[in-house]
Amino acid sequence: MSHADRLLVIDTATAACSVALFEGETLLARQHHVVGRGHAERLLPMIADLPDGGRAQHILVDVGPGSFTGIRVGIAAARALALGWGGEARGYSALALIAAAALAKGDMSELAVITEGGHGEVFMQAFAAPFLALDEVQSLRPEAALGALGALGGRLAIGSGTRWLADIDLDFPIVEAWPDAAHALLLPPDYRSLSPAPLYGRAPDAKIPAPKVAR
Repeated sequence: MSHADRLLVIDTATAACSVALFEGETLLARQHHVVGRGHAERLLPMIADLPDGGRAQHILVDVGPGSFTGIRVGIAAARALALGWGGEARGYSALALIAAAALAKGDMSELAVITEGGHGEVFMQAFAAPFLALDEVQSLRPEAALGALGALGGRLAIGSGTRWLADIDLDFPIVEAWPDAAHALLLPPDYRSLSPAPLYGRAPDAKIPAPKVAR
């Protein structure tokens, strides 16, 4: 059986873990679970449960921003499978995927995606319909994100990071949402053609020491 027209999508950049297999524009199978941790243990069995073990010529992976560990798990799997199957791997952004799924419903023209960024921070990026990123990804403290949302006119805030805002009396709606691999084809081609390399959104916690200079 030819797998040339098949696309495997892997999403492990947040607390959700999801996979989807497409043939052309047709979704053949999907799985989506909010697991918190343990992506490395869950991912490969989920792929194996897809038709033909998920084998595809094209692989698309969420490169972040999000969990440092989750991002690495997904990208490592995508690269390894692409190498083993003689295929190619490409990437997309977690925030863009959440935005694409929400904007596709046609209920709004603009929104801000907020996902968890670690250490009490959130990632934030604004989007407009039909699909356009209005700014770059920012890593912000929740109070700074609130200020930015206010400056944007209190548009809808959606994403996994909205729980940081849930206890605050807001003048605009918030909706919890996670990236889902099954929504990948809602992204315009330019937004699913990134290099399969980590997009962390902020500097890593650990830094490699500078090499000592011999004297």
